[in-house]
Amino acid sequence: MTNFPVLILGARSDIGNAVAHKFASLGHPIQLAARNASALETCKADLELRHGVPVTLHEFDALATHTHKAFVAALPQLPQIAVCVVGLMGTQSENERDTEAARLIMRSNYEGPASILSVLANCFADRNSGTLVGISSVAGDRGRATNYVYGSAKAGFTAFLSGMRNRLAKLGVQVVTVQPGFVATQMTEGMSLPSKLTAEPSEVADAIVRAVELKKDVIYVRPIWRFIMLIIRNIPERIFKKMQI
Repeated sequence: MTNFPVLILGARSDIGNAVAHKFASLGHPIQLAARNASALETCKADLELRHGVPVTLHEFDALATHTHKAFVAALPQLPQIAVCVVGLMGTQSENERDTEAARLIMRSNYEGPASILSVLANCFADRNSGTLVGISSVAGDRGRATNYVYGSAKAGFTAFLSGMRNRLAKLGVQVVTVQPGFVATQMTEGMSLPSKLTAEPSEVADAIVRAVELKKDVIYVRPIWRFIMLIIRNIPERIFKKMQI
C-alpha cells in the first residue's frame, strides 16, 4: 500500500480516531474531517508526533449535503482512501415517539454518508483508482423491533455500498462494506454488551486496513457475526414477529 492520503469522515468518533492512527502508523498522510474540526487539534498533534506523517483538519457536516461537492473540491489533495465513519444510534424508544429524532438517525446513517461517498465516487471514477470504505452495521441485516429505525438506515447504506461497488468495480475503484457488530465506544457506553461479540475500535481499524490491502468487499469485524446474522435472517417471519431481539 503506497502512502497516499487517507480521508477520515467522522474523525471525532472513537472508530475514526483508531482508523486514523492505524493508517498513519503505515506512513499515510491523514485528512481528518468532522464538525468542529478545530477540536481535533490535539488528535492532529498526536498523530504527527507519534507517526511522523502530515495531518490536515477539514470542517465537514455530513447532514449539510449541499456542501459536499465544495468540501471535496477544497481538499488539498484528493485522497486515495476515504473511510466514512459517520453515524448516530439514538434509542429506538425515542425514535418511535419522535419523528424528528427518527429522521435525524436516518439522515445520519444513510443520507449523509451516501451523499459524500457519491461525490468521492465520481472523483475516484474519473481517476480510475481509489478505495471507499463505509461503516454499516449488522443491524441492517434484518429489521428488529429493538432498533429498526437505526437498522433500516444501515440497511439502506449497505444496499447503497453494494450497488456502488457493482458500478465502480469496472472503473478501478474498490468499495468496502464494514459490519462491525458491537463496538466498545462512547456511543455504546452504558450498554451491557457481550464481550465475545464486542470489538474494540482498534480491532475495527485493523480489519479495515486488512480489507483494503486484500481488496475485500464485505467484512464482519468479528466473523461470528456473519453466522449470527445468517441465522437471524433465516428465521421464518411467522416465528420472528413473535420474538423480541
